[in-house]
Amino acid sequence: MKLVKKILDRFNGLQYPQEYLCFARGFFYQPLHVYLVGSNEVIKEVTQQHLFVGYCPLVFAFSGPGCGSSIQLVFTHQLLKPNEFYSEKDALAWLEMKQVKEQFNNESHVVYYEGTHGSHHFIPDFNQYLNKLNNKWYNKKPGNVFLHDNLYRQVQIAYAVPRNISLISIQQGEFYNLFPTDLHGQIDENHYIISLRTGGKALEQVKKAGKLLLSQVQAEAYQMVYNLGKNHMQEPKPKENFPFSSLLSQNLLWPLPQHAISYRELVLLEGFEQGIHTILLFRIGFSHPGANEKNSLAHIHNSYASWRYKNGLAGNFLLR
Repeated sequence: MKLVKKILDRFNGLQYPQEYLCFARGFFYQPLHVYLVGSNEVIKEVTQQHLFVGYCPLVFAFSGPGCGSSIQLVFTHQLLKPNEFYSEKDALAWLEMKQVKEQFNNESHVVYYEGTHGSHHFIPDFNQYLNKLNNKWYNKKPGNVFLHDNLYRQVQIAYAVPRNISLISIQQGEFYNLFPTDLHGQIDENHYIISLRTGGKALEQVKKAGKLLLSQVQAEAYQMVYNLGKNHMQEPKPKENFPFSSLLSQNLLWPLPQHAISYRELVLLEGFEQGIHTILLFRIGFSHPGANEKNSLAHIHNSYASWRYKNGLAGNFLLR
């Protein structure tokens, strides 16, 4: 079986050895655009208007009102205008989604859509088939979230758009925790959404605290950020166990992580379970913008990164 695994890895069509590639958000040139479409006609661009908040199932959030019970999204490098017809040959990926929830909280109105099918041309069909076998045979491990064939493709598509990796800080008395998240985003002027694994200690700690500090960090801290991933399942510890700086946030007076560019103090309003995640809605209590957010940490999936490499588009990737 080791030989079979080596063969599948050798012919997977992927350029890089790791599944996700980090970079500085402001130096990722010629990114994909995401369009809401219907009958091969562009309705509007939603590249900056959607949030990726779940991967099992795939969940996107939009500021309401919704766009119907089902929608189709197209991912392309082409610049398209509303009411313009697009050619399928110009699209790199498609997502079909269905509305699963509508959320109202004071002035906040959020609509959630779940992926039902996805397809892409990031790598050839033959390589996608081999990756399907690799995923089916080798990713069903205890404790691992298995993404079935099409869900795995949907996730690859969702991560073709740069996703910011930020750090969540919580405090319980004299103890702290610090862990990364990439399933998050500001949904409107006063509200923010973050998803955490249901049953995880990170979620339990956030719900108990009722608030958190979310920090955007410099891309150069990518190794530190990835190493903090294990803290999703760790208990709070004394402050000296974490890479905090001497700076404090405005109102909570919690220590900021090293390499922080900007931060938000968030107050928990409500949450609900969707698949393996609990999706949390927060009120933004305080926001401190950064002076150099172009250097903020983000990442994309290897499949789209490989397409960029083969088509001569720079990635400026930070390899772990």
